[in-house]
Amino acid sequence: MLYEASNIAPTSRDSLGWRKLFAVVAPSTNTSVQPEYDGMRPPGVTNHFARIAIPDTRVTDDASFMAMLENIRRATMEAVDVALSMEPDDLIMGMSAETFWDGAEGAEKMHRSLKARTGRQVVMGSQAVNAALQAYGGIRRIAVITPYMPVGDAQVRRYFEDCGYEVVTLEGLKCASPRLIAHVTEQELKRAVERVNSPDVDAIVQCGTNLAFARVAALAEFWLEKPVIAINTATYWWALRSNGIADRMQGHGRLLAEF
Repeated sequence: MLYEASNIAPTSRDSLGWRKLFAVVAPSTNTSVQPEYDGMRPPGVTNHFARIAIPDTRVTDDASFMAMLENIRRATMEAVDVALSMEPDDLIMGMSAETFWDGAEGAEKMHRSLKARTGRQVVMGSQAVNAALQAYGGIRRIAVITPYMPVGDAQVRRYFEDCGYEVVTLEGLKCASPRLIAHVTEQELKRAVERVNSPDVDAIVQCGTNLAFARVAALAEFWLEKPVIAINTATYWWALRSNGIADRMQGHGRLLAEF
């Protein structure tokens, strides 16, 4: 059985999204977040994407990474406003790096700003991963995989340390452009998991929503017998659970199957 449905009473008049309408904002270069979210979508919940229009700039160092991030920052609120035109129930930020910036305080500031602008519940990847780690329980020492340059990795490390975790190891894959993040293969991701894993790591976390890591995480979690959390899985799980949608789904790891 793929789904164990719960909370099936209609909450919306929308004929397809009769349980929830999610607006999702993601960079225009991102080709992974939409199919991964749609693969986890339960009946009666629909995802509606608005794109943050950015160029596929080359990323070779910290300076060019920051230039890419500034492109995203300049265009984000316009995409958010477009997303609101379909009257969503909630907003999901299908982006990663910015949600970790300036640590836990910066993430909370961004969350408050988006809630004030939209008047809706907002789900962000950084906070969703923290919620997922807390759901598993007993996790203090983590390993992290990202597609970022060192300047982005430092912000991810800061966020998790602010939340009380020890980052034992962190590997940034230094992807050469926002679009090319999606070209990282499952074999490459598998090898990254093997490199960051060790007996003293309680859980492995992946950041960067254009890394297609959801399937790899579920497989790795089974074989390693420890939590392996993909940011897209955690974000969509948190969007569902924070709306009282407790459907259990097999095939995406323990997070959606058990919590």
